Amino acid sequence: MAITRRQKEVIDFLSGFTQKNGYSPSYEEIASGLGLNSLATVHKHVTNLQNKGLLQRAHNRSRSIDVLPPRASKRGQDRLPLLGRIAAGKPVEAIEAAESISLGDIIGNREVFALEVRGDSMRDEHIVSGDYVLVERTRTAREGEIIVALVDGSEATLKRFYREGAMIRLQPSNAEMAPIYAPAANVSIQGKVLGILRKYA
Repeated sequence: MAITRRQKEVIDFLSGFTQKNGYSPSYEEIASGLGLNSLATVHKHVTNLQNKGLLQRAHNRSRSIDVLPPRASKRGQDRLPLLGRIAAGKPVEAIEAAESISLGDIIGNREVFALEVRGDSMRDEHIVSGDYVLVERTRTAREGEIIVALVDGSEATLKRFYREGAMIRLQPSNAEMAPIYAPAANVSIQGKVLGILRKYA
């Protein structure tokens, strides 16, 4: 299950504090330990983590916040059996392996959202119309990364990211399409692509 960076900090602080002291911290101690000014903010994070099944609170006693292990899906719908590897080049021996894979294995603790692709500007990256891209929410990117960018505050696009002086080049992976050039101040990075999902049926 994906959680935000701040939520992970809350869990890490709770785990470390409890392990060190033998009891869970108060809201005031959480706020102090994480540099938060508002107890309401602490309460919000704790409530959200409780709703995700990562924390447990007893309302009839103080210092009652317990960290829980991530809960598994009741029906196993978020995991698929990983039965082995298949060659896309030379043939390899087909062996069934007792493994499984889930989106959580790819996402980890990052804040991730999905977008459906429309258009073929990234087809040379094998990202085509109808695919779903998994995007890590971030405001920064390295040269050449595939990002979701908001241009002029209204137009969202999926392109490779390059800085050229005071300008940003948003490069399609399609020889038939021209890059987009925009002043850096007019380009807002919304996230970077982690992977894609594709349906064939």
